[in-house]
Amino acid sequence: MEGLSRLPGNTFSDPTQTNHNVSHTLEIKNGHRVAKWPEVGLGGARINYNRMSEDEAELLRNYRPELVYGKVVVQHPDNFVPAILAYDKKVLRFFGYFKQSIPESPNEFYRVRPIKIFYYLEDDSIEIFEEVQENSGIPQGKLIRRHRFPKNDHGETYNFRDLNLGQNLAIYGKVFRICDCDAFTREWLESEGIHVNQPEMVPRDPYLTKRNQLAELKSYKTKTDFDKLKQFVEMDRKVLRFYAIWDDRTRMFGDKREFIIQYYLVNDTMEVREVHKGNDGRDPFPILITRHKIPKDRYDIKGTFPHVFLELSDAEVKNYFKPSDLMIGKTVNIYGRNFFIYDCDLFTKTFYTKNFGVSDFEPIDVQPPEEEEPKMEIPPYNGFGTLEDSIQNCLKLQPDRPKKDYVKLMENEHHVLRYEAVLDSPREIDQLRKFVISYRLGDDTISIHEPPQRNSGIIGGRFLERTRVSKPNSTPDHPQYYGPSDFYIGATVEVFRQRFVIRSADLFVLKYAEEHPDQFTPSVIDSLRQHLSTQSTRPDARLATNIHVQRKPGDFIRLYAEIRSKLKGMRITDRSQIREMFLRYDKDRNGYISRENIIDIFRQINLPLENDLIEAMIAECTTNQEGKINLYEFLRFFER
Repeated sequence: MEGLSRLPGNTFSDPTQTNHNVSHTLEIKNGHRVAKWPEVGLGGARINYNRMSEDEAELLRNYRPELVYGKVVVQHPDNFVPAILAYDKKVLRFFGYFKQSIPESPNEFYRVRPIKIFYYLEDDSIEIFEEVQENSGIPQGKLIRRHRFPKNDHGETYNFRDLNLGQNLAIYGKVFRICDCDAFTREWLESEGIHVNQPEMVPRDPYLTKRNQLAELKSYKTKTDFDKLKQFVEMDRKVLRFYAIWDDRTRMFGDKREFIIQYYLVNDTMEVREVHKGNDGRDPFPILITRHKIPKDRYDIKGTFPHVFLELSDAEVKNYFKPSDLMIGKTVNIYGRNFFIYDCDLFTKTFYTKNFGVSDFEPIDVQPPEEEEPKMEIPPYNGFGTLEDSIQNCLKLQPDRPKKDYVKLMENEHHVLRYEAVLDSPREIDQLRKFVISYRLGDDTISIHEPPQRNSGIIGGRFLERTRVSKPNSTPDHPQYYGPSDFYIGATVEVFRQRFVIRSADLFVLKYAEEHPDQFTPSVIDSLRQHLSTQSTRPDARLATNIHVQRKPGDFIRLYAEIRSKLKGMRITDRSQIREMFLRYDKDRNGYISRENIIDIFRQINLPLENDLIEAMIAECTTNQEGKINLYEFLRFFER
């Protein structure tokens, strides 16, 4: 039967088949209708043909074979993005209205009903909503459900090109006027090349406007016998001012605060203002109680008064504060707060003398006795870190780094004084140990190293890290550190309860002491000379003659480049520190430093002192014939 053609009479139904269900090919996913391929045939039968995906079908449709040599490059088309995905959640919103005729009402002829038109780009469907108005008596909300609106009798539907401002939209016998749209709609229409017209105003409904005017509450005030105009004319800008305090220290977190009570005579209103002081820790709100008529007892009213939806008025409260209730020495209770009045201004005193005959206006002293401020006691030094670091923890919550003398650090960066010392200890094993004490002149720090000795039983190495060492009798308030003059032959130096006796020093110590006699005492220099020199008359290192070097072609450029690189690596970037170094050499304050000062700077930072190099550096720095350099040239010299 399979070879017969499928003509009437040649096909037979299977009598054993009882299931004739057809698999559905439409689904709803995330609120959208989605088409899918059938998985089984009629009645659950197996499908005997291959199914292609959308990408494979699109590739097959766009395939154009060409007769070329080599490998054929097939251009794959871009993935197809359906409109339901590309325009998902993108809606054009228009604002408009339509008019409804009222033929049988003498009060109105038509009504203006505002609407919102939503155009869904994913499927070109339109939905119209009417704004809900209170007590309108008309079913409002969704006016026309979402679907594609028919445009004419030819089966065409409205799309976004048919919607624009200032146009009428005829749908199912009703004419809707489009007046405005939101910013997204305007931007999207302009991106599609559509010129958006100017927006229009939605007209007001005359019936609703008239009804709102009638529904407004009208208030009426009854005139009193008191002449308020006379009080306003005579008492305008006349204010009684009282100085009071509110002592709330009986409560938790309470405080004693100062206030100013102002009584306005023009309408018998009062105002309480707070007096703020510097660093009082409170928000700068000037007014505690705003200006209004303050009752003496706000709870002295009838129990039948409805507090829920009515406020207190003159009909319920009869007793308000008057000028006779405010006097110096009285305590005024304002809304549960007791304000004690202790003074007033000159106008208030004149007013009470003229109207009440009061003559005693002696102010009351409410200031508490002055308490002695506790003095900060610095705790004893615990031995951890330096004295400067430890005292910063007592002065600030976030300690600052101790300031350094950068000028001194730059001048003596590589200058180290080394001494040989032994321990001053009664133990014999400690007397055989030798130490090298290094004193760095750049930051006055001391480090101690113990050279290893064979078969001594003691591991040598670093004995003390580089740190500043204070003298035994120094205090954290006035620390005294060891200086260069404290190290001499035979001196005893106590470092963190360890006593060292200096036995020897290197030759650089003697040379530095002779070049800087202002930092050492004569006895220290004599002790170094007697120990390091066997000659009775050793020549002074400062009297050494200059050395003249004969240079080859190219040596000057190479040395000059090395000096500039070293200056660049050692320069101080802070301009204030460079100014401080300039003022250190400009002692007469004439605004210039001489050639000798530049030579001293080069000597301090271990640069060569040949005259030709120094002259070249100074010539590049300044154009002065005498070789003088001002502050700006000095700054430019170090910042290059």
